[in-house]
Amino acid sequence: MSSVKIECIASEGFRIGESPIWDEKESALLCVDITGRKVCRWSAVTKQVQTISVDAPVSSVALRKSGDYVITLGTRFAALKWKEQLVTTITHVDKDKPNNRFNDGKVDPAGRYFAGTMAEEIRPAVLERHQGSLYTLFSDLSVVKHFDQVDISNGLDWSLDHRTFFYIDSLSYSVDAFDYDLQTGKIGNRRSIYRLEKEESIPDGMCIDTEGKLWVACYDGGRVIRLDPETGKRLQTVKLPVDKTTSCCFGGQDYSEMYVTSASDGMDKEWLSRQPQAGGVFKITGLGVKGVPPYPFAG
Repeated sequence: MSSVKIECIASEGFRIGESPIWDEKESALLCVDITGRKVCRWSAVTKQVQTISVDAPVSSVALRKSGDYVITLGTRFAALKWKEQLVTTITHVDKDKPNNRFNDGKVDPAGRYFAGTMAEEIRPAVLERHQGSLYTLFSDLSVVKHFDQVDISNGLDWSLDHRTFFYIDSLSYSVDAFDYDLQTGKIGNRRSIYRLEKEESIPDGMCIDTEGKLWVACYDGGRVIRLDPETGKRLQTVKLPVDKTTSCCFGGQDYSEMYVTSASDGMDKEWLSRQPQAGGVFKITGLGVKGVPPYPFAG
């Protein structure tokens, strides 16, 4: 696959870049810097990055049907008005766990916002275990908890027929599947569909392409891998010039470009001098596949 091209489009030096999502209306890529406490928007037109600072670790961003965005902030679901730079809390979770924060989140095909929590890290991927849970914010702004005992709630997406929910709890080193009921948003029958190999390291963010294959960013593995959820086989590996690849999404005019976020937290001077683009956002072209546009939150 010599046609694959990787370029760093935003060398922001994010501490933990995460949750890339394409905003078609704005021709822009949104993402967050969790520990940097920033929501960022890179314009494909101007090639400039705008940022909004927030008051807590911000771990995911999603489109909203009524306009603007929803985010996961600390242990809150919140609304973000971009022009006004205004954040308003929708609801709190994990109130009994002051050391927790949200991590990755994504909206399902019916417009519900799924997001999971974890304990704050002592160092990257080192934390008190089994403190997290997976939640859904419904369009009426009610919240349902699916399960707890999660280590690092991470990548999530849905199959093209919307009957399967894919999910990653990073420290399980596994990509899991659940049966999914689109009518109710209920999940069940959890099983592992892929276990990561040693050099792939830790599974992080994830997205799906129009062929129904999953793309998983491998934290500390410096790559995104393409998986067949039916056979459990790895189909492709794309290596990046940074180790701490955190998440991926498709975007661009026809969703044929892949955007990958990365982190620099936990890297010493020597490591950073070898990887000056750590914490940058990368665009991958020439993959030969397209992605599925993101769903907006219906509430």
